[in-house]
Amino acid sequence: KVQLVESGGGSVQAGESLRLSCVGSGYSRSHYCMGWFRQRPGKEREDVGRLYTGGGSTKYADSVKGRFTVSQGSSRNTLYLQMNNVTPDDTAMYYCAVDEDAVTGGYCRTIPISDYESHGQGTQVTVSS
Repeated sequence: KVQLVESGGGSVQAGESLRLSCVGSGYSRSHYCMGWFRQRPGKEREDVGRLYTGGGSTKYADSVKGRFTVSQGSSRNTLYLQMNNVTPDDTAMYYCAVDEDAVTGGYCRTIPISDYESHGQGTQVTVSS
């Protein structure tokens, strides 16, 4: 099973930027689906964005589209979440997740990222107004 460790969370002001990182180990496939989900206080887990490492295709939640970017590092086992123009509504625990079997036809199947087979312990992001 893949092991994941997130970092980069912290406290920022609205309108600022933050980059989260996720380093994984224990992969058994060459290509897989990676993504981020979050859990805001008192709310259900929700997708943020996902990426298929085979072709680089991405998909984002409407709430973050145009502000957040998911990307893979030059070291293939690293995933980033670039968060720009954050708002207090982005305050949440952010989790990185991987699923080596969630690929269909060169794309990641649209299952909740929180249902991926591996995820990390999370990193807290707090945005103040």
